[in-house]
Amino acid sequence: MITVEEARQYYAEADAAHNFDHVLRVLALAERIARAEGADLEIVRAAALLHDVGRVGEERGDGCHARIGAARAREILRGHPQDRVEAVAEAIAAHRFRRGPDPQSLEARVLYDADKLDAIGAIGVARAYAVAGREGQRLWADLAEDPADGGGGHTPVHEFAFKLSRLKDGLFTAAARQIAADRHRFMVAFFQRLAEEVQGKR
Repeated sequence: MITVEEARQYYAEADAAHNFDHVLRVLALAERIARAEGADLEIVRAAALLHDVGRVGEERGDGCHARIGAARAREILRGHPQDRVEAVAEAIAAHRFRRGPDPQSLEARVLYDADKLDAIGAIGVARAYAVAGREGQRLWADLAEDPADGGGGHTPVHEFAFKLSRLKDGLFTAAARQIAADRHRFMVAFFQRLAEEVQGKR
């Protein structure tokens, strides 16, 4: 439905955490999970390649990137069978972490899981710090600190505690949950070690 090189053009303005490198990692994970779960590979590939095409629009204030991306995917894939285009669009519309209804189709669940897997493990830590650098966040903060009292606001430590550490429990497919277990263990160990180093204990 769409090739890697055709999709690449839609991510020229993306930030480091959501650029085409992210898309390619999600594609590799989505293909792996799709094969294990018996999903339609063509639908999964197209959805993975286009899943964040709405991200720049969201940053401009145009609305939810998943909804924007679904609409753009329908335009980009115009000319392909309508039912297959709609399957891709529905998967993209349901891939967001702070989502509405759960993804219904197997292909939508595969995309959701692949996208969340790229937010955890070593790559998840790296992405959290890429965003932190862009936003001027501190490297570490004690979660007991109150930002109102000069605690410094959101940091990658907060991102881990309140979002990343919960992702493995919200995955839909058995294949993704298996991958997530190891990635989750790595993150836990990383942030524990980080706290010990910051506090001079290691």
